[in-house]
Amino acid sequence: MPADTATPPRPAAPSRHPLDILREVFGYDSFRGQQAAIVEHVTAGGDALVLMPTGGGKSLCYQIPAIARHRGGRGVTVVVSPLIALMHDQVGALEEVGVHAAFLNSTLSLEEAQRVEREMMGGRLTLLYAAPERVTTPRFLAQLDSLHQRGLLSLFAIDEAHCVSQWGHDFRAEYLALNVLHERYADVPRIALTATADEHTRADIIERLQLQDARVFISSFDRPNIRYTIVEKDNPRAQLLRFIRDEHEDEAGIVYCQSRRKVEETAAWLTAEGIPALPYHAGLDAEVRQRHQDRFLREDGLVMVATIAFGMGIDKPDVRFVAHLDLPKNIESYYQETGRAGRDGLPAEAWMAYGLADVVNQRRMIDESPASDEFKRVQRGKLDALLALAETHECRRVRLLGYFGEASQPCGNCDNCLHPPATWDATEAARKLLSCIYRFQQHGAHVGPRAFGAGHLIDVLRGKRTEKVAQYQHEALSTFGIGADLSEAQWRSVLRQLVALGHVVAEGEYNTLRLTESARTVLRGEVRLQLREASEPARRGRTARSRGADGGRARAVPADLDADALARFEALRAWRSEVAREHNLPAYLVFNDATLAEMARVHPGTLGELAGISGVGAKKLEAYGQEILRVLAGR
Repeated sequence: MPADTATPPRPAAPSRHPLDILREVFGYDSFRGQQAAIVEHVTAGGDALVLMPTGGGKSLCYQIPAIARHRGGRGVTVVVSPLIALMHDQVGALEEVGVHAAFLNSTLSLEEAQRVEREMMGGRLTLLYAAPERVTTPRFLAQLDSLHQRGLLSLFAIDEAHCVSQWGHDFRAEYLALNVLHERYADVPRIALTATADEHTRADIIERLQLQDARVFISSFDRPNIRYTIVEKDNPRAQLLRFIRDEHEDEAGIVYCQSRRKVEETAAWLTAEGIPALPYHAGLDAEVRQRHQDRFLREDGLVMVATIAFGMGIDKPDVRFVAHLDLPKNIESYYQETGRAGRDGLPAEAWMAYGLADVVNQRRMIDESPASDEFKRVQRGKLDALLALAETHECRRVRLLGYFGEASQPCGNCDNCLHPPATWDATEAARKLLSCIYRFQQHGAHVGPRAFGAGHLIDVLRGKRTEKVAQYQHEALSTFGIGADLSEAQWRSVLRQLVALGHVVAEGEYNTLRLTESARTVLRGEVRLQLREASEPARRGRTARSRGADGGRARAVPADLDADALARFEALRAWRSEVAREHNLPAYLVFNDATLAEMARVHPGTLGELAGISGVGAKKLEAYGQEILRVLAGR
């Protein structure tokens, strides 16, 4: 407990209205969605749990209350974040708009850290970013005690709050100690924020962070600018290359792979194919990771190939695609990772290649983990929900939002809406496949485990007399050749969907196939199975660019720029690049593409007109206004 438990001075009422701060500091005319209600509640001293999608404006929900509660130039908001990249980006962006902010992390020298601590203890910082393991140390808590006793502790913002939950997709044990903030500073408001949390995770956040009295704000999880596409794996490298070349050449993107080795091999292969790509995973030297991350943030058109070690807290708004070469663990992971695309609100794509091995590997990782049976049960349920998303022949967005409890209508902007998949009554095919697995099990204990794999199963169904078929005398089975009417690709599709539906599991080193209890209902013909038809292998070489709902290609540049406006837009982008290099900042921290596009479209001729552009606050108008007018006049 604090050394001095005397009641701290009562803070004065906020001196600036949140809407004034939004307009004057950040340059926006109005709040979006629930932002206004959240900001007003927290500014007034209320606790809040905020669920808002990536790119939905979570940062403003604590930054504006922090500015409003920084009274008379004094009072610190502590932002708890596990992410060094986010700290650097957020502090750089805040300083750009004239808000004094800093971070304390391992990238600072002792002298730099001491300077930040002096500013914090003087109450002069508006926001201080720090990791949870630092915030809960005795030294830092003693500093917070001193601030609290002097009435200089304004607000706690706990970002990535799902990390506190064992049910979440990114549990971090150090978050569990953050309940000390409520126990020690009960009168200081707290806002916990996350982009992804199902009911289990929300309940865990509330309990572990002691937010029982907090107001819960749940925004729509919909990201309408993101197009969702999931394809069957058929030479996934070639599929990825076609996707990038045909849809996103020279644009920034992230490619997620499950293993470090696959990350490095994929990045090297893309580079050799003329796509500039960098690897990122936890096994790389910290200096290499930082250098690659900095390049991705500052350069245009780079592709980052990464494990899940990369991405959380990356604020780069112009990521035009996120691709998965391996199946994520659950829908929360998929949603958060794909949500890193299109943060600027312009068109972006989430693309994933998915196959039978992905299903088998994810199920095995759950089954072989040392976790409790209850935890495994929950994780299997989460994986089943993701598999249902991958296999659905209905709108993917409806399925995705439904997982988070949000009702919606078909979106017209996912692969299933744009190109409805063919389905077929696969009941008899499924019964044949399940019967064949059953015959394997009945054929005798001498049958080795290798005989039960997917490849051998399909060979038997199609009547192929391979060496292994002869070895195990499987041509004598009644199911030998009963599936000769279907291709290997069709049988793999049926098997994958039966595994996804939970009627078949693959176990052990050799992925031995085994029937589950639910397979009995299919074998008895008690259920009908309407499955997706197997996709034909995509033709090699370039394909036509995808079309949006309006028949045009999804474009990152707003379509309503005429030729003159487009020239102004490109001139502004070139000017922005020069400024970013001079200030050693990512270009989007100067102005994002959407703001530049509006400048190009409106073509302001005076500072007053420029001030009316969304995203141009007072500090940026003063710093860059004359230069922007000069660039626009030159076009």
